[in-house]
Amino acid sequence: MRTGVVAQKMGMTRLFTDGGEHVPVTVLRLAQCQVVAHRSKDKDGYVALQLGSGPRRAGNMSKADRGYFAKAKVEPKRKLAEFRVSDDALIPVGAEITADHFVEGQFVDVAGITIGKGFAGGMKRWNFGGLRASHGVSISHRSIGSTGGRQDPGKTFKNKKMPGHMGVERVTTLNLKVAKVDVERGLIMVHGAVPGAKGGWITVRDAVKKALPKDAAKPGKFRLAEAAADAPAAEAPEKEGA
Repeated sequence: MRTGVVAQKMGMTRLFTDGGEHVPVTVLRLAQCQVVAHRSKDKDGYVALQLGSGPRRAGNMSKADRGYFAKAKVEPKRKLAEFRVSDDALIPVGAEITADHFVEGQFVDVAGITIGKGFAGGMKRWNFGGLRASHGVSISHRSIGSTGGRQDPGKTFKNKKMPGHMGVERVTTLNLKVAKVDVERGLIMVHGAVPGAKGGWITVRDAVKKALPKDAAKPGKFRLAEAAADAPAAEAPEKEGA
């Protein structure tokens, strides 16, 4: 099981196939996505990689956070995320994940925080049909109707779909195809829409319901930073892991 990446959503555009058909894609940017820390079975009870992405000013951080990144010899990051990996898929601390970690045509799962919609009614939030447009209904055409019984059960059950705050929820979209990869600019173009607003941080991982392509690099595609390359423990190749 390979690690995922932390990317920034840049917006949507389209690509054209050889037949002239356009394909809508979402552009995801890897903003210096680096390995910050390891999680081991002995110390933490599970095996995982902690990745960070996006530059962050050290002056806006606490002393403890600055020390955390200084210990890893990694520049301060704006967004951190953990990815469970297998024992043979660990990547050295300080290594930067490149865009060709995913191959074109591969399926991925993308998770992000949806756009906030504020307070929304039942029709917008839960796709209710509303009440009749005529014949007895007055004013309350977009209301949700009854929310519970009278004496039996005498209450409104928990988790009843009702008007309320909509959006700002973590949503995972499964089985999106990677349309194109730009290694030089660190861009991953995914077919279709992904959750979140422009500039939001999302996580991309190998699809759990699809087989991993045979040409996908294991444990992944990465380049070693200068600090990690000078360390004696970093014996991995410069561009790609074993």
